[in-house]
Amino acid sequence: MALEITDKDFQEKVLESDKPVMVDFWAAWCGPCRMVAPIVDELSSEYADKAVIAKVDVDQNQEFAAKYGVRNIPTVLFFKDGEMVSRQVGVAQKETYKEAIDNLL
Repeated sequence: MALEITDKDFQEKVLESDKPVMVDFWAAWCGPCRMVAPIVDELSSEYADKAVIAKVDVDQNQEFAAKYGVRNIPTVLFFKDGEMVSRQVGVAQKETYKEAIDNLL
């Protein structure tokens, strides 16, 4: 399962991580988000030792969604060394996410 991130621990778990981080910004009411959720959970298992795979519920945690300009969901952001390096807006194939993570490793 992907790591659940809140506004309170985003700094520590994402920006201060020593591993690359993929963050899925989602909401429970979002149909396309439900399509991405199983992919995010699969990636969480596949990259368990190499990267942090996380998700942020934008209904409960709006601070970092606003900071990084998340206007549509699902939006997946990729971070390395505390910096956002790429984003994927909307539903994408698992390979698209894997390629983005692999580029950060």
